[in-house]
Amino acid sequence: MIISYNWLKNYIDISVDIETLSDILTQIGLEVSSVEEYNSIKGGLQGFVTGKVIECDKHPNADKLSVTKVDIGNPELLNIVCGAPNVAVNQKVIVATVGTTLYTDDGSFKIKKAKLRGEPSEGMICAEDEIGIGTSHEGIMVLPDDTEIGIPASQYFNIEKDIIIEIDLTPNRADATGHIGVARDLAAFFNQKYNFSDLNFTENKTNRFKIDVSVENTEACPRYMGICMDNIKIAESPDWLKNKLKSIGLNPVNNIVDITNFVLHETGHPLHAFDGDKIIGGKIIVKPAKENTEFVTLDGITRKLQNSDLMICNTKAPMCIAGVFGGIDAGINENTKRIFIESAYFNPVWVRKTAKHHQLSTDSSFRFERGADVNMTPYALKRAASLINELGFGEIASEIIDVYPQIIKPKNLSFSFNRCNNLIGKDIGKDTIRRILKSLEIKILDESDDILNLEIPTYRVDVTREADVVEDILRIYGYNNIEIPEKIELSINKVHKPDNESLTNIISDMLVSQGFNEIMCNSFISNKYFNETDNKDKHVRLHNPLSKDLSIMRPSLVYGGLESIEYNINRKNTDLKFFEFGRTYHSDVTITNPGDINKYHENKQLAIWITGHKNQLAWNKKNDKTDYFYLKSFAANVFKKLGLKIDDFEFDIISNNIFSTAQEYKHEKKVLLQHGIISPNLLKKIDIEQEVFYAEINWSLLIELTNNVKTQYLPVSKFPIVKRDLALLIDKQVSYKQLEDIAVKNIGKYLKQVNLFDVYEGKNIEVGKISYALTFALEDREKTMTDIQIEKIMKHLMNAYKDIGAKIR
Repeated sequence: MIISYNWLKNYIDISVDIETLSDILTQIGLEVSSVEEYNSIKGGLQGFVTGKVIECDKHPNADKLSVTKVDIGNPELLNIVCGAPNVAVNQKVIVATVGTTLYTDDGSFKIKKAKLRGEPSEGMICAEDEIGIGTSHEGIMVLPDDTEIGIPASQYFNIEKDIIIEIDLTPNRADATGHIGVARDLAAFFNQKYNFSDLNFTENKTNRFKIDVSVENTEACPRYMGICMDNIKIAESPDWLKNKLKSIGLNPVNNIVDITNFVLHETGHPLHAFDGDKIIGGKIIVKPAKENTEFVTLDGITRKLQNSDLMICNTKAPMCIAGVFGGIDAGINENTKRIFIESAYFNPVWVRKTAKHHQLSTDSSFRFERGADVNMTPYALKRAASLINELGFGEIASEIIDVYPQIIKPKNLSFSFNRCNNLIGKDIGKDTIRRILKSLEIKILDESDDILNLEIPTYRVDVTREADVVEDILRIYGYNNIEIPEKIELSINKVHKPDNESLTNIISDMLVSQGFNEIMCNSFISNKYFNETDNKDKHVRLHNPLSKDLSIMRPSLVYGGLESIEYNINRKNTDLKFFEFGRTYHSDVTITNPGDINKYHENKQLAIWITGHKNQLAWNKKNDKTDYFYLKSFAANVFKKLGLKIDDFEFDIISNNIFSTAQEYKHEKKVLLQHGIISPNLLKKIDIEQEVFYAEINWSLLIELTNNVKTQYLPVSKFPIVKRDLALLIDKQVSYKQLEDIAVKNIGKYLKQVNLFDVYEGKNIEVGKISYALTFALEDREKTMTDIQIEKIMKHLMNAYKDIGAKIR
């Protein structure tokens, strides 16, 4: 939310510097995310001064240029070459001096000393569009004859300077969605009063123009107010109003729309102005829409309504989505002569559902979703009507219409001084608590010993219990004023083994040391990744997603990582190694009741992505591309680090909508690991044109398996390791895993390691055969192995390989 410091000063007398104010706002629960300077004209006219043309002669080398000497109050006159046809001696003008930046629609440029067709030029005499105060470029801007020379242009034009504060407003602080709300909090902190703008408002009892109102659903709209105005003059807003809106990033539209926007950002309460002559039947009906009714909103988009959308209608058709967005057919335009101003209180749940369904986020819905103040409704209405009347843009033509069948009363809470001090951790004194409560406009209805009976103002919709009041007291008292106790009593919890967080950090450190970057992606993904033929019931879908791109809770981590890869590739960073620890979300299709808590479950996963080349381009390294086996080595390292072997688990070759081909490892029918090549169809959806290799480890299951791992320290052997090689010609259907298992079975405790160092098929190899070259590392930890012992082991191993049809080469 954007706040103007100048605007804020209209309601509270403060003069602290912006750094101090930012700290205070953050302390009282209105966290400041950024601060920037604002000028009503971009650049603040820095470097522009008033001057007088002393001499003006035709340029000797250019017919359309003039050579001038200009006095800007310095001892020496400036030589300026000017191309304007209306420049003349004795004119008072605006001069951009050397070093001044001029801002245009196409960017900006800086004035420099130059020679134009051989004549020196030390500045620029400006037209009104060049300094940003108008649109004319027919000639230079000529000031009145009595203008003083050498005055900064910012002073001459009275440029408004401001400081703009952006606040990261939390969802519970509906009371601070306008300048008055922020001023109210600051007033509580500084223990002073804040001001509401005076209202010069009188109803018109003659009702010369009147609109009737009927509210058919009072749950969705507990209060609806309005007033009619006529003799409306649509015009440009006054400068002070335009500057107020521009300072907070709003573009002025016209006087009526600008006033409603001004009141919204002043009070935090949204208003809507209807063209009175477009309210067919002279009546407004507030009711839910009929299912699938088509409605064109102000942005020109046709939307299909649902019966949970509350609509503001005339007797024939809808005119506005209540609390969210106006319709294109009932808006204000240059022909408007009569208006109806709406000020209402809409149910936050109804507004939130509608806004999410139609994927609309407006200034109005932002406030109604959080919970507007039902008692600000009349003030906001009167404020807008009185401004229109005072500024001569229209006249009040009716009495106020107020449909408010069920009065919303302030909440009453019981409050204990002792409980408050216990929660805060300090006795801050009863008088201090009473003062803060009064400054927050929380009424003390009665008091007895330790207990207060409090009445909470209606604008504090988030204060519903005693702890909320304590929080309010503490933020105004100051968190920094609570001293840290000398002794803190803590209860130490026993950490269960294996420690998930410790193991996560260990693997993260290992992967980072191997050149990986950790990423953290959104848990919500787009439905574009899934085909119409996919079983939609297995996905966890959101009823009210923030957008269509965030409508499904991710069933796999792959999608966010691919989006990160695509982002990097688009920025010429093509050699990537990513990993992420995150949760995936799943729905059990066998359970049909969506309310059954057992239908949904989640798993913690570890995902690994690699793409591009293995190493950065260098003269002393091979520039090999990443591949399937390079990926597998990192997955195997994760298992090894946790005391497990990847090849101890059975696997199948799979392909699906994620993988074109992959290995899937399971433990007791539960998927433990999948790693392989990402499907080209999936890569195409994300506009990735290079191969990506991906592994996803069921981290929750892997952690369970580490429970059974028992490690034992073995000292370094005193006896040497012996290596022997074998070249085997075998059927292609025989996997390396089978060869390794045979070695383990037949060599037993003497086998230190098996390594595959060469694979060959093709010329001089029979069709259907493949040649493997294996290295066996042998070790006897009790004595040095003899040649006879080694020969016996290798002969036994070769016979075992021959039994599966292998030929020893």
